[in-house]
Amino acid sequence: MENCIYQIAKHMPDSHRVTIISKWRKGLPRKMETGNITILRVTGSTKQAYLSHAIRRAKLAGSYDFIQIDNRPNFARSVRRAFPGIPISVFMHSMTFVSSPMTTWRAANSAFRYADLIVGNSRSLEETLATRFPAHRHKMKYVHLGVDISKFHPNSRRKEGPFHILFAGRLIPRKGIPVLLKAFRIARKEVPGLRLSIAGGSQKPAYGVHLRRIARELHVPVQFKGNLSRSQMPAFYRSGDCFVCPSQQHEAFGLVNVEAMACGLPVIASDIGGIPEIVEHGRNGYLVGEYHKPSRFAEYLIKMAQDDGLHKQLAVQARNDAKQRFAWSLTAKKLIKMYSMKNKEGR
Repeated sequence: MENCIYQIAKHMPDSHRVTIISKWRKGLPRKMETGNITILRVTGSTKQAYLSHAIRRAKLAGSYDFIQIDNRPNFARSVRRAFPGIPISVFMHSMTFVSSPMTTWRAANSAFRYADLIVGNSRSLEETLATRFPAHRHKMKYVHLGVDISKFHPNSRRKEGPFHILFAGRLIPRKGIPVLLKAFRIARKEVPGLRLSIAGGSQKPAYGVHLRRIARELHVPVQFKGNLSRSQMPAFYRSGDCFVCPSQQHEAFGLVNVEAMACGLPVIASDIGGIPEIVEHGRNGYLVGEYHKPSRFAEYLIKMAQDDGLHKQLAVQARNDAKQRFAWSLTAKKLIKMYSMKNKEGR
């Protein structure tokens, strides 16, 4: 989320001044200026302390035409009281902070009363929010997230070696990694040289151990890369031939799919949530309707690995779609238009 905030700000035109207020961490400056962006970092041992410090710092920093709160609708009431008359949007990246155990429906519904706009990062998230909170449907919009096209790009030279499958994300049950491991085993029977690499870590080490045990029991060679930094991710994507996203529960957007596509990787993904807004079946990858079945993912892995012409066609289209539909500059442009219109309405 922090990267998304920074990338959107970074791609705002120079005519706009952007102030980002976030939590201070050891080793980071309290204030940083780069171009038209000012980053202010504040302390806060609790959520309420952080919010209080953030509001105080924002007031000292100057005046604003619009305020965006990312993923914390429960902050909206306090921000509204501190900045009466200034339009406020709540930019939602998932349903996490409007659902149990983070909050209750009643509390989230009440918090949304203080927002002028509620922005989801996909059409699917907008629709899910509208279904859950129908009283606020009229305030809801969506804006897709993006990718840094200059950093996330394909290999300049043709990659040699066995067909290489990638996964990146948190190692948690909802991501469906056991389904991928079983699909990999099925696919290797048809394409013995297939490789699989998994990047990501888990807050619960036991689950990582569990996944490694499944791989051993299936007798499949898997490279677990662990957590990779954002600077390492482009090279990770460029090491592969295709990307698999076997999510088993609603994904609001699926930023990893866009990053993989920008690097020229076709994506095989669950047909769920906001993923179909990114992956188009047979155009830049494949969507799996029966995403709980490993055999369905294996079918597309085999198809792609055995047909070099098909793979190349999907790869080229994946890169083109990322450039034309999911550049951060487009995200920033859409937000500016949306906020400018709301700001004029307020006046």
